[in-house]
Amino acid sequence: MYPGGVAGIAGRHPGDIEGAPGSRQETEAAKSEQIDVLAGLQDRLWAEARRSLLVVLQGVDAAGKDGAIKHVFRGVNPQGVRVTSFKVPTHAEAAHDFLWRVHAAAPAAGEIGIFNRSHYEDVLVVRVHELVPEQLWRARYDHITAFERLLAHGGTTVVKLFLHVSSDEQDRRLADRLQRPDKRWKLEESDFLERSRWDDYQAAYEEALTRTSTEHAPWYVVPADHKWFRDWLVGEILLDTLSAMDPRYPEAPSLDAAPTS
Repeated sequence: MYPGGVAGIAGRHPGDIEGAPGSRQETEAAKSEQIDVLAGLQDRLWAEARRSLLVVLQGVDAAGKDGAIKHVFRGVNPQGVRVTSFKVPTHAEAAHDFLWRVHAAAPAAGEIGIFNRSHYEDVLVVRVHELVPEQLWRARYDHITAFERLLAHGGTTVVKLFLHVSSDEQDRRLADRLQRPDKRWKLEESDFLERSRWDDYQAAYEEALTRTSTEHAPWYVVPADHKWFRDWLVGEILLDTLSAMDPRYPEAPSLDAAPTS
């Protein structure tokens, strides 16, 4: 989607693969090149140490947030990347405003910061479960856009990705997790309880994306039913973003300043 547009997620097919380089095999081959290019751009950003990139990943349970992080960023230098997963607020976090813990996790100069879930939980989960009055969570749309504008003003490019998965595909993935020891540990009882609130979450995402997609922090709706396409498209968005940022290696120090023996 584009800044200022209507999200329209109900009209976007989660199984769409339009734009892929070709078949699954051809797309996965293209991802290998993506990884190399992304690693080079991240190295330049880290060396430049003047600006940063914040990648916000949102989606329902089993949409593929962990998988996207694992596969898209597997070639980058871990020194320059920081992943933050936002859980239920701690007592200390809950004693502050809802953006307090988020701002503390924003990437420093040179870093790529990845939010696995984010400050958007405070207009999604709190809305669906009626944890705070509607007047309070509705005011947060403006707080969020102002916060992201502040980050952009300070040199952080913000990219927000909604991993759009279908209800049927979510069912398949949750069932698969039950059968696999390497996936079962991710399951919680709440994952299945949240399934009954599917329509409520879709409505919450629709309004959140529409109200907060801006020039300085756009939302992208990523079809996520096909994992191979999801990872490729996330990679393309990040490559386009970093290429536009055009990070540069610093100039070499003057040889005149080099010590003499």
